[in-house]
Amino acid sequence: MGRGEVRDASELKLWGPKWARRVGQALAYGYWNTTVYGRESFPATGPVIVASNHIGVVDGPLVFGVLPRDSYFMVKKEFFTSKLGFLMDWAGQIPVDRANGRTALTIGKELLDDGRVVGIFPEGHRGAGRADTVKAGVAWLAVHTGAPIVPAACLGTRPAGASVGYVPRPRAKLHVVLGEPFQVGVTGTGRQAVTDAIEVIAAKMQAHVAHAVDVTGVALPGDAGRRMER
Repeated sequence: MGRGEVRDASELKLWGPKWARRVGQALAYGYWNTTVYGRESFPATGPVIVASNHIGVVDGPLVFGVLPRDSYFMVKKEFFTSKLGFLMDWAGQIPVDRANGRTALTIGKELLDDGRVVGIFPEGHRGAGRADTVKAGVAWLAVHTGAPIVPAACLGTRPAGASVGYVPRPRAKLHVVLGEPFQVGVTGTGRQAVTDAIEVIAAKMQAHVAHAVDVTGVALPGDAGRRMER
């Protein structure tokens, strides 16, 4: 198989996060100056879905590095075939085919069923970071595993006017706010359950992002100079 071609969790390098999280920590606390809120509420054991907003290119390694447990994040398949793709492979991350994400979701479910931490950016792309749109993947994982969701908000990783590929300068002040774990609280695993879960997750994430802006005093890229709309 080529890089980024993974059929199930057994084909991931499950040991990858052991070393890769140390790299993320070095970036978060050494290269950048990152403040993390809410680590004390993160479940110490058992399956956890981390659902983060997404405003810039460094959000992935940043959240990955500051989490108190090893994790497996869903990363677009194209990155695995880039020049740095071998790092994603060795880090044990989950490649996602955005045309058909079923395999990635199945792998995520396997990991959660094994009591591990799976990370996902429910918006599906880098943007405003308000969590106005939540894709079905995170909801499918929640209803099929019963795992709690920890909302996360990245702030400061992209200033107003910068492109989504912006990389913060050394010692830039960044923030990651982790929220209280929550359950989606829906019954069944069918299409309606997933739809209902999307609504719950979107509302929780939007409220969490707004809370993170209040706590940190850092605006989202499109909201510089004004308070985030409620």
